[in-house]
Amino acid sequence: MKILITGFDPFGGENINPALEAVKKLPDTILGQEVIKIEIPTVFRKSLEKIEENIEKHNPDVVISVGQAGGRFGVTPERVAINMDDARIKDNEGNQPIDISIYEDGEAAYFSNLPIKAMVKEMTDNGIPASVSNSAGTFVCNHVMYGILYLVDKKYPNIRGGFIHVPYIPSQVTTKPNTPSMSIDDIAKGLELSIKAIIENSSDIKTVGGTIC
Repeated sequence: MKILITGFDPFGGENINPALEAVKKLPDTILGQEVIKIEIPTVFRKSLEKIEENIEKHNPDVVISVGQAGGRFGVTPERVAINMDDARIKDNEGNQPIDISIYEDGEAAYFSNLPIKAMVKEMTDNGIPASVSNSAGTFVCNHVMYGILYLVDKKYPNIRGGFIHVPYIPSQVTTKPNTPSMSIDDIAKGLELSIKAIIENSSDIKTVGGTIC
């Protein structure tokens, strides 16, 4: 099995992106399966182009993108991506699409086909705060998750794909009072445990993972 995992470059005025730094720290193999790590730009369209280039190059079985979600307390596998770009800020090349469909011929939304609840359980059982997220936002993270699942739907039906959001690291919150953070080592451990769960679970487990609101 080949797992392609991506991390974004820094954006939004930050000089580091914990998603990329954690991806870099992952081992090259997990449970004997190859892990291919790449950096992608925080840029609409170009991010997806880079991912598809690497799908063509590596022919992975699993594609996971990882992004920063400042303010979250734990590592959060995403359940769903919506067919909408609505950027609150500009991306790293100054693009700011507002109320634009990602793909006109795509579904309104796509659900991850990764075992997201098994991933959360694997992390929490091993001391990493984690939960299922039901919104990937409307910035480049959602754009990329939707794009991966669109490609799965239209071109690569044998691939499993999805997205994981991670918190800030401590150095990012020194000027953001009362904002949660997590060490880069714990974030990387969470990603490694998530990949372990993906390798070990061809389908998801049935357990509570929803929220009231």
